[in-house]
Amino acid sequence: MRGLACILMFQTHCYDSWLSPDARKTTFFMYSQLGGTLPAPLFLFLAGISFALVTDKLVGKGLPSAQIAKITIRRGVEIFALGLLFRLQEFLIALGWAPWSDLFRVDILNTIGISMMLMGAMCGIVLAARDGASRLQLGAAAMISAAAISLATPLLWTIWRPRWLPWPMESYINGVHNLGEPQAWLFPIFPWAGFAFAGLAMGFLLQCDWAREHDGLVFSVAGAGGGVLIELARWLDAMPKQIYPVYDFWHTSPNFFLIRVGLLLLVLFASYAWCRWGAGAWGFSPLIQLGQTSLLVYWVHIEFVYGRFSILPRRAESIGGASVGLATIFLTMLALSLVRTRLKGRGAEAWEWIRHPKEIRIA
Repeated sequence: MRGLACILMFQTHCYDSWLSPDARKTTFFMYSQLGGTLPAPLFLFLAGISFALVTDKLVGKGLPSAQIAKITIRRGVEIFALGLLFRLQEFLIALGWAPWSDLFRVDILNTIGISMMLMGAMCGIVLAARDGASRLQLGAAAMISAAAISLATPLLWTIWRPRWLPWPMESYINGVHNLGEPQAWLFPIFPWAGFAFAGLAMGFLLQCDWAREHDGLVFSVAGAGGGVLIELARWLDAMPKQIYPVYDFWHTSPNFFLIRVGLLLLVLFASYAWCRWGAGAWGFSPLIQLGQTSLLVYWVHIEFVYGRFSILPRRAESIGGASVGLATIFLTMLALSLVRTRLKGRGAEAWEWIRHPKEIRIA
């Protein structure tokens, strides 16, 4: 699933950066950008699933709730710090033409980090309140949190906007940045953290003993449930009256949130089928390989697509030219991913070789 998110991310960024104004008016570009609505929810959803696996292991070790919260929140702080470092790097590379406000952009890494901190706090509270809380109880709390974030989003973007906060802080609530109004291209906590909590709920469900024994059935039901959520959201959207004074389906609507969660569940089932019965079980899988180094390829490809070192001129390419660039980015990032996994853990060996080359050669 992470590998799929990487590929969808590559195509979205490449076509957005390189297509000419005329090419951007095509149906092809519209569908490209529609596919671009999935990578961020995928990354957040998978962060939630991974978080559930880690938390479950810590609970299994018998650690107290406060220590579990500390360990998991600290990991969220690390990811958030990486997000700030990424923004600083991009600003320094673009020094001279990037506005200073770019340092405070709420990007996907920032939101993943904050979501992990919030999930750590929630799990700590549930475990402290209910000694020996089950996976289902933790999953239910995560599901309620996801729903609460989604339901509060339309209000926090409009009539409940925390205008009293400095804009860099308000931007983490609704993505207002320094532009006076919430921006759809940013990744504030509302609604984006909701996808992480949805993944957290799914992760705890998958860890249940019964689910492990009936994994095929569980993933099939998840896929069917995703279809039901999509149809339910479409029915709710078609209602003649909406409960919110300002209804923005594509950006803040809980109905669109439900549709994307439904799509995530369908992708989850498809990924399971791909790995169990499809090409994912045939041998080398580019999707699995990219997914193992998703943070690295995200970090690196941005500069060669949007940044000063873009491999093609911005807003000047045909669909064919941009597609060649996309293929180049894909193959280059795949090669980088392979190098990363081959060298993983060998830094200490290299350091020992530098310090004691003669002893290493004799051995």
